[in-house]
Amino acid sequence: MQAINRRPLQNDEDLLAITNLINACNEVDKLDDGVSVQELREEFDMPSVDKARDLQLWENEDGILIGFGNLWITEPNEVIDGFLSIYVHPEARGESFSGVGFRPAKLTNPKGNGLETDIIEWASLRMREVKIARGFPVKLRTGARSTQTERIQLLENNGFTPDRYFFRMERNINEPIPEVHFANGFNLRCMNGEQDVEAWVDLHNNSFIDHWNFHPITVEMLKHWLQESSYRSDLNLVAVTGDDSFVAQCYCYINLESNARTGRNEGNVGILGVRRGFRKIGLGRAMLLSGLHCLKQAGVDTVRLDVDADNPNGALRLYESVGFQKVYTSINFLRDV
Repeated sequence: MQAINRRPLQNDEDLLAITNLINACNEVDKLDDGVSVQELREEFDMPSVDKARDLQLWENEDGILIGFGNLWITEPNEVIDGFLSIYVHPEARGESFSGVGFRPAKLTNPKGNGLETDIIEWASLRMREVKIARGFPVKLRTGARSTQTERIQLLENNGFTPDRYFFRMERNINEPIPEVHFANGFNLRCMNGEQDVEAWVDLHNNSFIDHWNFHPITVEMLKHWLQESSYRSDLNLVAVTGDDSFVAQCYCYINLESNARTGRNEGNVGILGVRRGFRKIGLGRAMLLSGLHCLKQAGVDTVRLDVDADNPNGALRLYESVGFQKVYTSINFLRDV
C-alpha cells in the first residue's frame, strides 16, 4: 500500500501543480471554470490567509499532487466560518486509486470514503484550532452545484447538510439596457483608490450587515483587492450624497485570464449593495444599470453574477427585471464543528 504525504504550500512550483489539479477537476466535472497561477497567487496572498495552515497538499509517494484543500476563514461575527474547497484528482477519487501514475494508497480517514474525507477531516481539525485560538464558535462550510450528485452524496455522508441556495445568473449585454435614473441628491462616481478605502469598507459592511451569514471585510482585505490584476477603478462605482457620503456601491470586474482560458468575453457584477436607510428609493437599480452600462462600454458580451435565492431585499427580482436569467443553482453546505 502506498502512503500519502500531506504538507503545506511551499513555493511557486506548488502553485503550478495546484492550478493543473484544479483545472483537471473542473474539466472532468464540466464546471466550465478554472484558474491560473496568477489568480491563485492573488487569492493565497490575501492578508487573512495563513498559508502554512489554511492550504494543504496531498501527494502520493511519487510526489504527484492528487489532492488539495483550501480553507477561507472569515472575520469573526457571531461565528467564524471556514469555507472549504476540495480538489481530488479524477483518477484518485473514492476508496481506491487507478489509472496511469496512481497506485492504491493507504488513507488515514476512518470512514473509508477516500481522500475527499481526509481533506474534510483536516479542515474540521483546523477549524477546531481556530475556535480555541480566537474564542468564537466555528462552522465548516463548502459548496456544490445542484447537478453534482456524487459530490453532494459525499458531503452528506460526511455530516454536511444543505443550508442555503444561490443562483448563477447571466445577461446578454447587447440586449437593450434601461436608462439610469438617480433620485435627487445622489450622484454617481468611481472609487478613488486608497483615499476612499475606509469609506468603502464602512459602506460595504453596513450594506450587508443584515444579510444571511454576514462577515465584515477589513481595510487590509480591500487594499489587497485593489492590487489584483482584474481590478479596474472605472468599474468600482459608488453613489454619494451632496456631502460625498457613500450610500450605495456596484463593484464590477473583468477577468481577462478567465476569458482567455474559456474563450468567453464576459464581465461580472461582483457586489451590489445599498446602505440601510437609503433603500427602496431606486438606488440599487440605478447602481446595477450603471454597472451594466460600464461593462458594455468595456466591450464584454455577457454579464454574470451570483445571488442568494432567499435574499430578503428583493435582489433576485431586481436582477430578473433587468434581463438576468438563471444559469445554474449552487448549494451551500454546513457542518458543525
